[in-house]
Amino acid sequence: KGCMEDGTCIVKGIERHTTPSLKLKIKSMFNVMFDYALEYEIVDKNYARTFNVSDEVIKENEDSQKDAHIPYTEEEMETLWNNIDRFPTIETILIQCYSGWRPQELGLIRLENVDLENGTFSGGMKTDAGIDRIVPIHSKILDLVKKKYDEAVELHSEYLLNATGKFTKSNDLMLTYDKFKSRYYTVRDNLHLNPAHKPHDGRKHFITMAKKYKVDEYAIKYMVGHEISDLTERIYTKREISWLKEEIEKIK
Repeated sequence: KGCMEDGTCIVKGIERHTTPSLKLKIKSMFNVMFDYALEYEIVDKNYARTFNVSDEVIKENEDSQKDAHIPYTEEEMETLWNNIDRFPTIETILIQCYSGWRPQELGLIRLENVDLENGTFSGGMKTDAGIDRIVPIHSKILDLVKKKYDEAVELHSEYLLNATGKFTKSNDLMLTYDKFKSRYYTVRDNLHLNPAHKPHDGRKHFITMAKKYKVDEYAIKYMVGHEISDLTERIYTKREISWLKEEIEKIK
């Protein structure tokens, strides 16, 4: 916790301090490190999960990111759909646009957490509100998710989305953020999308479209893993998956 809050390092002779974004990354890293250590009985307690990142840090980080990401235009979305057979990564981008997963979360969705029969998948990371959240599979991407599911089974992968391609080794299929990023920029540049687009923009697009089509505020927060400050909604209101499905289908 001290490293996260007060850590410093020297870069090219200049002392750097942890930014809100870096604090969240450090917290996530320690979370999963201790998850692993706990599973293999290296420790008897996940100390990283005994505290949360403060609301101030989360808000400061989100405020700093507001202008860093942009949604896709209707023309860009049409371009993505029309070129879906050219680049496998386009399927992943479209799945992100209709589900709101963070780039880091896409490659961590386990097959065991994909329920094609009931039309949901679960996963998530970063904050308590974002971990193990259930997101309905929008009808527009259901066939894409089914296709990715079948591909994962064929690849003997435990994850829904994988890093495939002619340069990918069979034992290195994990879709890390860096792998997704490099493939994302290939798609962006080859299709001549806005050069300002970043791997996070599918999530921005989802939230933007959800607000445009009047999806319930709390439904959006549940699906994208944002903290819900309203005590009644967070603690006492039980939301059904069927309600989330109705809300997400408002997005066209």
